[in-house]
Amino acid sequence: VQLVESGGGLVQAGGALRLACAAPGILFRNYNMGWYRQGPDKQRELVAQITSSGAPNYGSSVKGRFTISRDNAKNTVYLQMNSLEPEDTAVYYCNAAFNRAYWGQGTQVTVSS
Repeated sequence: VQLVESGGGLVQAGGALRLACAAPGILFRNYNMGWYRQGPDKQRELVAQITSSGAPNYGSSVKGRFTISRDNAKNTVYLQMNSLEPEDTAVYYCNAAFNRAYWGQGTQVTVSS
C-alpha cells in the first residue's frame, strides 16, 4: 500500500497551499487519516486528523489556519493550509490508520519570510 502526497512547494509567508494524499489499495472509508510534519531538527508532530466519520482534530499550532477534509469517493485526504508562516516549513507526511498504519513518503513545504 502506498500513500502518495502532492501539493507541496515554496510559498511566501501569508500564502496558502493545498496538500493532497491519494490512498489507493485500502478500504479508505474505514481509515482515520492524518497529516504529520517534521521540521528541521524537530520531532514529527501531528498537524491534523480526520476520523472515518469525518470528525477533524488539529494541532494547536495550526488550529484556525489549516483545514483537513476527505473525499471517500476519490480515496483522498486534503490539507488546506492558509496564512502560512515560516515555522510551518517541514516535510508533511500523510498517515492512514485502521487495523494498521501506512505512511506516505512526504512532501516538502517551505515558507519564506
